[in-house]
Amino acid sequence: MTALTTGLPVADSRAVRRYAVQIARRHPRLLWGGLVLNVLAALAGLAAPRLIGDLVEAVQQGTTVDHVDTIAVALAGFLVLQTVLTRYARYAGQVLGEQVLAELREDFVGNALALPVSTVETAGAGDLLTRTSRDVDQLGWSVRFALPEWTIAVVTAVLTFGAALTVGWWVALPCLLGVPPLVIGLRWYLARAKDGYLRESATYSQINATLTETVEGARTIEALDLADERIRQIDDDIAKSFAAERYTLFLRTVFFPNMEIAYLIPTVLTLLFGGWLYTEGHVSLGDVTAATLYVQMLIDPVDRVVSILDELQVGAASLARLLGVAQVPDDREVSGAEPEDEHLRASDVRFAYVEGRDVLRGVDLDLRVGERLAMVGPSGAGKSTLGRLLAGIHPPRTGSVTLGDVPLVELPLDDLRGHVALVTQEHHVFVGTLRENLALAAPPGAGDDEIRGALDAVDALEWVDALPEGLDTVVGSGGRAVTAAQAQQVALARLVLADPHTLVLDEATSLIDPRAARHLERSLAAVLEGRTVVAIAHRLFSAHDADRVAVVEDGVISELGSHDELVATGGSYAALWDSWHGRT
Repeated sequence: MTALTTGLPVADSRAVRRYAVQIARRHPRLLWGGLVLNVLAALAGLAAPRLIGDLVEAVQQGTTVDHVDTIAVALAGFLVLQTVLTRYARYAGQVLGEQVLAELREDFVGNALALPVSTVETAGAGDLLTRTSRDVDQLGWSVRFALPEWTIAVVTAVLTFGAALTVGWWVALPCLLGVPPLVIGLRWYLARAKDGYLRESATYSQINATLTETVEGARTIEALDLADERIRQIDDDIAKSFAAERYTLFLRTVFFPNMEIAYLIPTVLTLLFGGWLYTEGHVSLGDVTAATLYVQMLIDPVDRVVSILDELQVGAASLARLLGVAQVPDDREVSGAEPEDEHLRASDVRFAYVEGRDVLRGVDLDLRVGERLAMVGPSGAGKSTLGRLLAGIHPPRTGSVTLGDVPLVELPLDDLRGHVALVTQEHHVFVGTLRENLALAAPPGAGDDEIRGALDAVDALEWVDALPEGLDTVVGSGGRAVTAAQAQQVALARLVLADPHTLVLDEATSLIDPRAARHLERSLAAVLEGRTVVAIAHRLFSAHDADRVAVVEDGVISELGSHDELVATGGSYAALWDSWHGRT
């Protein structure tokens, strides 16, 4: 079987077991309470074979109707008791399952939010999306239902076997003869199941990644006539998923029939061996009856143990994938040092997305506090990459990016975002009211006046006030649709509320009409007075208004100076400016 790798790591078996032990230690009362109830329920169920065996023996020797009635009432009583105890045992198990699942989700969300942005981008959305949806759902089923049922089955199987031995030592022999095929089948299955289910989940991640990429790039695909190629890619992903599903199905079709044979052996041998002992006068007919019933009872819990084990394998694979998110190494080495000022500097910065192919090559940039710098240049020159390094999204391969002489990669993310923030043309409107969307970035205690002030600063207050419910209007998926330009204004309003000292704007107004964008940038400039701003843009009016302009070409800063200085120099920027104004 060929392993299929995913972008994010998968926890090993030891880490899964360690996490399971930690969870168990957090809920000792529910865990032990449920276990005691399961034991009592199993013990109540074990009374029936013994009572029926005694009844058979009593009938053989001659008995009364009153004696039969007494045994029948006792059977009914134990049945009712077992039902009540089982009901509360399952209830306790499911309560524990819900609490454990809630903690697992909280841990996963915390770990996912702590992922370095560079790791998320490298792994792709498909893998993380599959873990967030399919793996959480599968684990939910295992924790809520499979694990409690499996626990009940294990307890019942152990106690039933113990009860069978009370009839006589000879009952162990037929039971033990059924163990070898059971152990062989389990060892064969368990050696292959985890890898099989991990591969199956990985193929779903790949399908999601391909579908997400196809949907997001639909216009590009249509423009370049790549539809057939994308269909072939999706077909290939589905074929790999089909092969992975077929492999796990093969494991089940071999494993379960083998288990059925292993179940039949003890029952048949108990009847044969017990019958021979009865004819030889070593045991009574009641003993043979009770032993046969106990061994027959043993089949159901053992079958459930084995059957649910398959569900637990799926759950364990999902848990390993969820815990793997926490094993992503941090791309920051927090030192605890505090920046002395807001002076942002890049020194001899080199960066590569692919080893051996630098996108930035020896970039030096010294930003004055409160300066507005515009970065311009051809597409693919490295402007956005440099902007992301200046915002601390990526660490440089070599060189350093410092804030007040402290490397950005040594600042905790929460502290970093208070100093430097990045806004791109990629943004998200969350499901909820506009007020809730904006309050995400607002300082604690911020009210409607601050929120409205931020909207006014980005020229969004007019359309927000025109909405039927104003700030209480529900937006996002399933709510009121906002245009791309309006969503970009919401993102910029969040930036105003977050109030970082240094802002990196990567074409942050590209989706807004050029004339409106010009007005918006001037409004923002007034609000952001005194803050350092790095604006990456294709619209050169942003460069005209900036204190300095950096021209990025082929991964280096080829020109740096004010607009007037660069125009007078007659270099690349002057050519861009002439082209912008229609002069050749």
